[in-house]
Amino acid sequence: MFDWFKKKPEAVAPAPREPKVKAPVKTEKELATEKNEPYVAMVRMDIDPDNLHQGAFELDWNEIFVARLVKAGYMMKPNDVDADIVDRWFQNVCRHVVMETWEQEQAMIKGVGQYVSTRDIGGGRTEVS
Repeated sequence: MFDWFKKKPEAVAPAPREPKVKAPVKTEKELATEKNEPYVAMVRMDIDPDNLHQGAFELDWNEIFVARLVKAGYMMKPNDVDADIVDRWFQNVCRHVVMETWEQEQAMIKGVGQYVSTRDIGGGRTEVS
């Protein structure tokens, strides 16, 4: 028979569990550095909403990437910092993209029998027809 007047046994709280410690997830940069591989990535790109021709890129890199750039000749002065070396490389990449695009457009125009002529009209401006 159940005795209603007896003190009820207190509930025993379960022992708190220790949180499982997860190994920190390594970034692509950390993984590349561990493998002794160069790493460069675009972190973000900003565009001026009032002038869509203006923008900026933020890059991230490891020391191995910079060392490869130095070996390839992108260091111009002994006091160049890593950002100067990477910026010089990135400008060169952008320049090649522009030149390739221009060459493709020129080939396409000449392929249909049209030729482009340019004339210097002064003040740093050129007429293209």
